[in-house]
Amino acid sequence: MRWTRTMPACSSSSINCTKKLGYAPELRFAKLEPLKDKVDRRDDLYLEYVTLLNAMDRHAEALRALEARRFHPWEGGEGKATGQHVLAHVESAKLDLAARRYEEAVAHLQAALVYPDNLGEGKLEGAQENNVNYYLGLAYEGLGRLEQADLSYRSASQGLEEPASAMYYNDQPPDMIFYQGLAWRKLGVEKEAKRRFNKLIDYAERHLNDEAKFDYFAVSLPDFLVFEDDLNYRNRVHCRYMRGLGLLGLGREEEARAELEAVTALDANHQGARVHLALIATLTERGAQ
Repeated sequence: MRWTRTMPACSSSSINCTKKLGYAPELRFAKLEPLKDKVDRRDDLYLEYVTLLNAMDRHAEALRALEARRFHPWEGGEGKATGQHVLAHVESAKLDLAARRYEEAVAHLQAALVYPDNLGEGKLEGAQENNVNYYLGLAYEGLGRLEQADLSYRSASQGLEEPASAMYYNDQPPDMIFYQGLAWRKLGVEKEAKRRFNKLIDYAERHLNDEAKFDYFAVSLPDFLVFEDDLNYRNRVHCRYMRGLGLLGLGREEEARAELEAVTALDANHQGARVHLALIATLTERGAQ
């Protein structure tokens, strides 16, 4: 797919259009960056700019951009600024873990657990932070602080374990069930780990071809609907992502890679799929050493 010679006027609808059409983050950013003066006028566009920085693994820049702005709540924006804040810190911590900079990793992960006031949104009660606690366990383990590592893994192993659709912004993300499984594995309870990975696969296979629809009496949708959404398409992406995570947890890495690559073929901007494809690449590299 190719760009036309002219860029649409910078607005939330034109940016959403390029996302819907499946342009890769790098290309979207290249078109957005020269319009930064216009981007700075709107929270939604500015947050898309931050999201693209994270998508390109420019996490330090994403964090600086988040810190430089005071966001205001808007319909369809729930969880987005805080989500990019958490993602940037977790991904930065993973780089520190790989380099054995364990203290720096702990600092990033602890920061991920706190939502700064300027993000304009507090933390929901019962917020799922399994990924943060799992990586905190790895960092503490690296420091030899085994009691704290054990506590972090136990925190990471808890929470909602039933997979759900991704229709609303506070639905249970499948990632959190995946990290529950990894945490149970670190605690030496393989049965509980596999139970969670198999739940992801079973749900995905049962619901892949569901006819999806919104309940308009429910909580806010994850996006402001400028364009009519294809809910069945969104459900297929979600289920394939969920299945990829389950396969990855079970150690079936090539199958997981194929499933997650199918997700990025459907949605080039799917952050979760991109993050976990990178995780598979890291695991593959370690296995080859």
